[in-house]
Amino acid sequence: MESTQAEIAGWCREYLAGLLEVPAGTLDLDTDFDRLGIDSALAVSLLTEVEDRYGVELAAEELFASPSLNAVAARLHEQRQAQRQVT
Repeated sequence: MESTQAEIAGWCREYLAGLLEVPAGTLDLDTDFDRLGIDSALAVSLLTEVEDRYGVELAAEELFASPSLNAVAARLHEQRQAQRQVT
């Protein structure tokens, strides 16, 4: 399944909005996690779900190096593209 960066960001937004119990539209894709109320436990939950859903492992350090939903989606998309080129 090929997903665009925007689709990945949208999925991440929906997933975290569910955990935070807020409307997805209230989560700005470019806002830092801490400003969105995403703590380390929620971030790790996101990493786990990302690995299951997209088959891409991201280190927690990568997640917190650029802690926004768009940054996570960009990194996931890059990783998926790299995996496709190798296989």
